[in-house]
Formats: sequence, structure tokens, C-alpha cells
Amino acid sequence: SAVGRGPEVPFRSEAYSISAIARGKELRLTLSALDPAAGPPAQDLVFRFGMSGSFRLCLAAELPRHAHLRFLTRESPPRALCFVDPRRFGSWRLGAAWQPERGPCVVSEYQAFRENVLKNLDDRAFDKSICEALLNQKYFNGIGNYLRAEILFRLKIPPFEKARTVLEALKEQEQRKKDPSLTLSKKVKLRQENPDVLELCHTVPMEVIMAEKQLLDPEHSDNYAAFKNWLQCYLVPGMSSLRDRSGRTIWFQGEPGPMAPKGQRPRKKSPQVKAEPKALSPKATPRALKRRCSAAVNPQKSEEKEEEKEEEADGARKGRARGRRKATAAPALPEVPLNVRRSHRISARRGKGAAPAV
Repeated sequence: SAVGRGPEVPFRSEAYSISAIARGKELRLTLSALDPAAGPPAQDLVFRFGMSGSFRLCLAAELPRHAHLRFLTRESPPRALCFVDPRRFGSWRLGAAWQPERGPCVVSEYQAFRENVLKNLDDRAFDKSICEALLNQKYFNGIGNYLRAEILFRLKIPPFEKARTVLEALKEQEQRKKDPSLTLSKKVKLRQENPDVLELCHTVPMEVIMAEKQLLDPEHSDNYAAFKNWLQCYLVPGMSSLRDRSGRTIWFQGEPGPMAPKGQRPRKKSPQVKAEPKALSPKATPRALKRRCSAAVNPQKSEEKEEEKEEEADGARKGRARGRRKATAAPALPEVPLNVRRSHRISARRGKGAAPAV
């Protein structure tokens, strides 16, 4: 599109196919001409989705807003496969290479992911709290804000426990699972009954992937409701929240842990109660009442906006904090009695045009 920030795609073909493979938070599309002899060479694109990027298939005449890249079909009427990104945090780049600083994928490369974490526990990344370490894509490629909350909640791990403390305990579990006296069925049962944090980094995203048709389409309210029902911790009433040291909000239950940021008190999310529409009053216009009722019926949208504002403000907040000055409240003016104000107005009208008193 004219406002898209990504590079132009130098691929032109009358008939081609699109295939895709995912790795963590990246997706690689490959465009291949159906007639390799007559068509151009294959073209690879690697996408990052940011907070709001997604792909959508729709009629070419009914393109959604913010469709920044479109692949058209030849059928009648033609359809378009669109990369839609309202907030423009997503991106694409030419070529097949994955980002080099990202580690093995938690979903498709589980064993390599697990080994990469356990053999590098002396890295300074694990000096941080476990909730902050889980967002480090060098080791946890694919884990984001809602997934870390769900994983830690299921294991009852305080989010601000030191990451190395949590993960070093897994080495002992590894040795127990390799006990030659255990049969394969017993090993599988042990793993299912006592999953560790690295195993849940694989299985929790898989739950979402397996149910993606029901859980991941924000355009359909029923599907979004199914996703909200799947969540056990993130944005759930009764859960507490704190900002970690990078400014991201972590949701949890119970104590935050020994590395919780000082000077913050956990905020607990209260249950949403559907408000009854209030009768019109002189100060409540129909438009204001409509907004009030809409907010009561659709509380999840305000929750999403609140969370998105937190993410968007991360960088700006750090810069403003350095130069912020303490604001001082203006002194309150004394209230003038009503009868005095009236007498002043009457005197002003009577003396209009007269010379001021000395």
C-alpha cells in the first residue's frame, strides 16, 4: 500500500503459489512461480507481526484498512491475501534468513530450545526475574506477554523469582528422567503429571495453535470470547499485576517474588459488573449515555486499549522521566459570595462611562 513501511517485493508472476513456515515470532513466506522455467526465481519474505499484525483473506474489492501488503488471486471475483497491521509495529524484509539473535523456536524446535536454555544458565540474562527472562527471544523465541503469565500461573511460580533459581532446578529433574530403571511409559507419565517451565513453554503455545480457528480471530466476537475463556491469568478478574523493569505488565496470583520492583504495589483486577443504563439527566446527553452503555457491555475492549497503551508508551516513558519536573498546584482562589458578585455587576452597569473613582 502507499503508506506501508516495508520494502517493495520484486516478484511478478501470472501464476504462483505461496507457502509458509513459522519459527518463534517470525513467519517466512515463499513465493514460487507455478512454471519455474518461465517464471521468476522464488522470493522469500520474513514477517514480524508486532502487536497487531495478521494475515487475512478477503475480496479484493473489500480490502480491510491497513492492508499494507496484498497478494491477489485470479479467480472471479478476485480475492486478496493481506498483511494487515493497524498499529504498524509489524514488518517484513526480503530474503530467507531468520533474525540471528533469536534462539530455537519453542514450538517447532523444542529439544534445541531446551538445550539452548539449560547450557547457557550462566548468561547474565538469567540474573533477571523469570518473568523478564521469558521475554528474551534469544532463549525463549515465541513467548510473549500473555503466554508468560499463563505459564507461570499454571506452575505457581512467582513472576519475580530469579530466573536462574527456577531453571537450575530443572537440571536435577533431567537426571531423574534419565533414570534407566524408568520405563518409557513411566517417563511420559512423569512428564505429564509434573511438567516444568520449559515444557509449558512448548505445550501452552501449542494449545493456542491447535485451537487457532476458535481462539485467534479478533473479528468475530464469539472467537474472542473463546480466547478470553481459555485465559486463566492474563487480564483475568481477581489476578494481580505489576510492571516489570522493562515497563511490561505481568499478571499473576499470590506473592510477586523477591525481585519485585520496589515502590510498586500490585494492582488487583476487580470483576467486571455489567452496568444498568442510567436514566437521562440534564448532564447526560444521548451520545454520552450511548458511550457509557457501550463501555459497560464491552469491557474487554477497554482492557485491550489499556494494555496496548502500556506497551506503546514503554519507550516514550523512559525518555520523559529524565526531564520531568514536579508540577506544583496553583493556589485556589477564594470563592466570592453570590450576592457580592451580583452587586459588582449592578455597580458596573450603573457606572458605565463614568470616570473611575480615585
